[in-house]
Amino acid sequence: MAAPALKHWRATLERVEKFVSPRYFADCNLRGRLLGDTCPLAALSSFLTPDRLPYPEAVRQHFRPAQVGDSFGPTWWTCWFRVELTIPEAWVGQEVHLLWESDGEGLVWRDGQPVQGLTKEGEKTSYILTDKLEEGDPRSLTLYVEVACNGLLGAGKESMIAAPDPEKMFQVSRAELAVFYRDVHSLLVDLELLLGIAKGLGEDNQRSFQALYTANQMVNVCDPAQPETFPVAQALASRFFGQRGGESQHTIHAVGHCHIDTAWLWPFKETVRKCARSWTTAVQLMEQNPDFVFACSQAQQLEWVKSHYPGLHARLQEFACRGQFVPVGGTWVEMDGNLPSGEAMVRQFLQGQNFFLQEFGKMCSEFWLPDTFGYSAQLPQIMRGCGITRFLSQKLSWSLVNSFPHHTFFWEGLDGSRVLAHFPPGDSYGMQGNVEEVLKTMVKNRDKGRTNHSAFLFGFGDGGGGPTQTMVDRLKRLHNTDGLPRVQLSSPGRLFTALEGDSGQLCTWVGELFLELHQGTYTTHAQIKKGNRECERILHDVELLSSLALARGAQFLYPAAQLQDLWRLLLLNQFHDVVTGSCIQLVAEEAMCHYEDIRSRGNTLLSAAAAALCMGEPGPEGLLIVNTLPWERTEVLALPRSGGAHSLALVTVPSMGYAPAPAPTSLQPVQPQQPVFVVQETDGSVTLDNGIIRVRLDPTGCLTSLVLVASGREAIAEGAVGNQFVLFDDVPLYWDAWDVMDYHLETRKPVLGQAGTLAVGAEGGMRGSAWFLLQISPNSRLSQEVVLDVGCPYVRFHTEVHWHEAHKFLKVEFPARVRSPQATYEVQFGHLQRPTHHNTSWDWARFEVWAHRWMDLSEHGFGLALLNDCKYGASVRGSVLSLSLLRAPKAPDASADMGRHEFTYALMPHKGSLQDAGVIRAAYSLNFPLLALPAPGPAPAAAWSAFSLSSPAVVLETVKQAESSPQGRTLVLRLYEAHGSHVDCWLRTSLPVQEAVLCDLLERRDPAGHLPFRDARLKLTFSPFQVQSLLLVLGPARTETLPLGL
Repeated sequence: MAAPALKHWRATLERVEKFVSPRYFADCNLRGRLLGDTCPLAALSSFLTPDRLPYPEAVRQHFRPAQVGDSFGPTWWTCWFRVELTIPEAWVGQEVHLLWESDGEGLVWRDGQPVQGLTKEGEKTSYILTDKLEEGDPRSLTLYVEVACNGLLGAGKESMIAAPDPEKMFQVSRAELAVFYRDVHSLLVDLELLLGIAKGLGEDNQRSFQALYTANQMVNVCDPAQPETFPVAQALASRFFGQRGGESQHTIHAVGHCHIDTAWLWPFKETVRKCARSWTTAVQLMEQNPDFVFACSQAQQLEWVKSHYPGLHARLQEFACRGQFVPVGGTWVEMDGNLPSGEAMVRQFLQGQNFFLQEFGKMCSEFWLPDTFGYSAQLPQIMRGCGITRFLSQKLSWSLVNSFPHHTFFWEGLDGSRVLAHFPPGDSYGMQGNVEEVLKTMVKNRDKGRTNHSAFLFGFGDGGGGPTQTMVDRLKRLHNTDGLPRVQLSSPGRLFTALEGDSGQLCTWVGELFLELHQGTYTTHAQIKKGNRECERILHDVELLSSLALARGAQFLYPAAQLQDLWRLLLLNQFHDVVTGSCIQLVAEEAMCHYEDIRSRGNTLLSAAAAALCMGEPGPEGLLIVNTLPWERTEVLALPRSGGAHSLALVTVPSMGYAPAPAPTSLQPVQPQQPVFVVQETDGSVTLDNGIIRVRLDPTGCLTSLVLVASGREAIAEGAVGNQFVLFDDVPLYWDAWDVMDYHLETRKPVLGQAGTLAVGAEGGMRGSAWFLLQISPNSRLSQEVVLDVGCPYVRFHTEVHWHEAHKFLKVEFPARVRSPQATYEVQFGHLQRPTHHNTSWDWARFEVWAHRWMDLSEHGFGLALLNDCKYGASVRGSVLSLSLLRAPKAPDASADMGRHEFTYALMPHKGSLQDAGVIRAAYSLNFPLLALPAPGPAPAAAWSAFSLSSPAVVLETVKQAESSPQGRTLVLRLYEAHGSHVDCWLRTSLPVQEAVLCDLLERRDPAGHLPFRDARLKLTFSPFQVQSLLLVLGPARTETLPLGL
C-alpha cells in the first residue's frame, strides 16, 4: 500500500470532479463507461403536422424515411417518429436503453400507450427498453416518439420570456440503442454526492474531509475499464453513507413534484401533452420505487388527462390507491391569489375538491400554491370553509425588498381564521436532490428551534418534466448520513402531520402575504382583466336569476351543467399566468375567446331565466328591470325603445328582484329628486351638480373641484387637480409583463390637455355630462365622458383609450384634501388597510398594490373613494389616490395591451366612514348595473323581491342551486360581513322555504346549523368579514307569487 500523502484540497476535489465529468477525460474516466455497446436503429421515419393529433390518427399517417440530423418544425408543430429497432442477441442479460436526444419535448408510445417523456432540458434522454434482456424477450420492437416543436419553457426568441420565435426549427441529434451499466450509474451518484458534501460543508468541517477522502480513495481503487473493481469502491461509499446522524437531525420530507403551468409560454393545448409527458414518467418512477410519492395539483390538468389519455388516468388512480400518487391543492387550477373574486376562489375549491373526491375517492387536505404572485388575506377563511387547514407555497422567497421571516408559521386571515403554512426553506418547488439543496433546506430554515421538519419538492417544473430516477437515487442514498439532515421520501400528509406535532412554538402572521415583485400583473393585459370582472358578474347574475326562476316555476330547469362549463372556463382563465397577463399572445387570444363564450352563453341563459320569471306567453314584448344586488336601488337607466333608440328613466327596483319598466309616457318621476344642472362657463370649464355632489372640470377635462353639497366640503387638494392622467417610463429589470419597479415613479410626466376640448354632453335633468379628447402621445389618444346622474353619490368617468406605446404606464391621479396614514382597499369578501407612507422597507415595497372594486382614503368625518369596473392596480401615496390603467410590456407578448380599451372609474366623496356612507354598495352598483331584459310576453305589472337584508353591513353575495340538490329544489346562499363589525342580520325571503341550515363552502351541511325560519325570515350572526353559507330547501313552486312588502 502506498504511503499516506498530504492532500491538497482543491486538487483532490478537482481530481474527483474530472473522474465523473461528462466533458473532461471521458475517454478514460468513469462517466465514459456509463454506456456500453451501441447499435443503430433498424429504421427511422417521420410525419410532420401542424395539429396535435391523437395517437390512433397519427400512426395511420404516411411516414417518410428520416435520419439523425434532420430538421423539423416550425414552432408549435408536431413531428411523429416511427422508431423500428432490433436488439442484438449478444445483449442478453444486459439493461438496454433507447437513447434519444432531440430539440422539443418528446413522448414515447409503446403498444398504443404513452410510457415516458423525453426532454434534454429535463434530463430525460433515454428510455429503458428492458432492465435485463431475457432469452425469451422479443428482439424487434416498434415505438413511436411524438415530438412537440417547443421546449420545456416554450420557444422564446433569444430569451426565455421573449415572444415565441414562430420560425424556430428543431433537430434530432441522437437516436440509437445502447447497453446501460447500472453499477456505473450508482458509483457516479455516490461520487457526486460525496463531492457535494465536501463542497457544501467546507474546508472547516471534519465530515467534509471524510467525504473528500472517501471519494479520492474510491478513485484510487476504481478502474473504469475493470468492472470487477467497482464493488470495492461501492463498499467505501456504503461505509461512509452508512454512518448515521444523531436523533436531533433536521428531517427533510422529499416529495416528487412537477409544477406545470396550465398555460404560460405555451398554449393550453400544449399543457395537455405536457401532463402526459410528465406523469407517464412519474408512473414509471412509482412502479420502480414503491417508497416514491408524487404530489400533483390542479384538477383541470387531471380532467384533461382523463379525457385525452384515459389509460394514464387509470394508472394514476391505481397509484393513488397505493398512496404514491397524491392529489394536492384542492383547486381547479393554481389560480392567482389576488385578482379573482371571493366567490371565484370558493368555486376553485368547489370544482377542484369535488373532482378529486369523484376521481380519487378523497378531497385534498392541503392548499398548494407554490408559484402565485401573492396571497389574499381572505384565503385562510376560504381554505377552512373548504375543509383545508394546511397551506404550502414558496413564492414569497422571490420578494425583492424584504425577506419573509418564516418558513413554518400560522397564517391568520382577515376574519381570524388560521391555517398552518409551510414554505420549503430551499425556496424552490423544483429541487434536483443534490447535497447543496439539502443543506440549504436545513441552513436557511428561519424557524430553527421551533420546528425540525421541512419540505423538499423535487422534479423539473414550470414547463413540466418532473423527477428523474437519478434524483430519487440521490435522496435514497442521503437517507440518514452523519453531517447531513435526515432525508425521507415522504408525502405532504406526513410532512404536515410532523409540523403539526411541532406547532406549539410557531409564530403567527396576520393578514395578506404580499409578494414584493410582479406588481405589474395587476394591470398587464387590461382586456383579460376586464373579461374576468365581466364574466364574474355574468355568472353571478345568471345563477341568481336561474335560482329565482327555479323557485318560482315548477317547469324551469336550472342550467347546472352549462353553468359548470362556464365556471370552469372562467376558473381556467384565473390561472396565475393568464388573468395576470404574463402569458404569450396565443394564450391571451384563447383567454379572450373563453370570455366571449361565457358572455354569449351567459346572456342566453340570462334571457331564458328572465323569460321563466315572467311566466308569460309569447305576445307583445315587454321589459323586465332586474336588480341582482341585495338592496333596493333607484338609478337612471337607459331603456331600449323601438327603432333602436334609448331613453333615460329613473327606476326603483327592489332588492334581488324586478320591477316593470316604466311606460314611455311616464319616464319622468312624479316627484323628481333634484335634477342635474350643467353649466359651461365662458372660460370653457363645466360644472355638474345633482344636489349631492358638485363637480367642476377645467377646460382640459381635469377635475378642479369636487364638493359634497350638504356640507360644502371640498374633496380635491388645494392647488391641485384630479382626473390627472400621468405617464411613466416602465422598464423593469427582466420580468417585463410581470414587474413594475419602484423607480418608475421617478419618471412621472403629467399628460397635459388642450383647453377648448371640453364640451357638454347630456344637458342635465336626469343626467348631465361633459366630454373631452386628450392626446396622450403622438401614438395614443383618449376620450372621456364625465357623467353625473340624478340622486347618484358618485361621478363616473367613461373612458376610451387608443393605446400604442412601448414600455409606458398610464395612470390617473386624484389628490385628495384628506390626511390619513392608511388607505382602505377592497379585497375578496372584505377590505384591508395599507400604509400611505414609506416609513419602513415593508411600506415602501408596497408602492403598487392591488384592489378590487374600490379604494378609499378617509380621515375622521370625511373621505374620498375611487371606484372602478375592471381595474386592479392601485396606490395611495400621501393623499394622492392613483388608479393604474394601462401598461405596454413587450415580453412574453409583444402586442400586450395594444389597441382600443374601454373602462369606467368613479369618484365618491363622502361624509363619515366609508361603511356608513355606502361606498361598498356604490362600488357594487357600478359593477352590477340594473338589467333591462326582454320579456317574451307582457312583463309583470308589480315589483317583486326575492331576498332582503336588515343590515347594510351584510352582503348576500351568491344565490345558486346546490351542487347536490334532491329534485333540484335546494339553493345555496353565500353572505359575508362587509364592514368589519359584529352584527346580527335578518334575511327575509319571499321564496317557499321549507328548511334552512348552515353549510360550509363545499355545501356540506353543518349538523348543528339548523336555522329557525318564521315569518319568511331567519336570523344570522356575523363576526367581522365572516363568510357564511346556507342551504335553503324549497317547497313546491307556487302557482302565484305575491309581491314582497319591503
